[in-house]
Amino acid sequence: MPRLTKIYTKKGDAGQTSLGGGQRVSKDHLRVAAYGTVDELNSQLGVALAVGLCERLDTVLPEIQNELFDLGSDLAFVEEDKHAYQLPEIEPRHVERLEQLIDEMTAVVGPLENFILPGGSLGAAQLHVARTVCRRAERDVTTLALEEKVGANALAYLNRLSDALFVMARFENHMQGVPEPLWRPGA
Repeated sequence: MPRLTKIYTKKGDAGQTSLGGGQRVSKDHLRVAAYGTVDELNSQLGVALAVGLCERLDTVLPEIQNELFDLGSDLAFVEEDKHAYQLPEIEPRHVERLEQLIDEMTAVVGPLENFILPGGSLGAAQLHVARTVCRRAERDVTTLALEEKVGANALAYLNRLSDALFVMARFENHMQGVPEPLWRPGA
């Protein structure tokens, strides 16, 4: 585990930062943007947990937060450097677990019969915010993947996670007894 003995280094004052392997890049580098958005997503999940969610989500979201830290770590290293470090990575089992979670919660809330608006309970609304940040993380990693190699399961994981967050928001509303706000076209 890395040990941070000092939080500020003054090395980033000129708009540069270091990737995991030590390369200096601009803070707006595609790789930095990608892992930065994953970090933002993780923070949004922390807010969702802080506002209070049902027990099932309280159990599963910390696991996902840890996986997002693994994903951020994976994205912080260029592929050529990964062999030199023992980095956690997103594996097919993580994607499959999200699919199982989606199926489990969809069985409770039922199929979607109308488009819904983000909202309902505070927890569900926060999960919708996390979902939109997850979609942005997916776009950022897609952009990075067009330029540089990324972990084999990174995009599938983010894609499935955004779907899972949508279903989690529905599940939270269901568990709180709060009706889903429905889209009324032309309202």
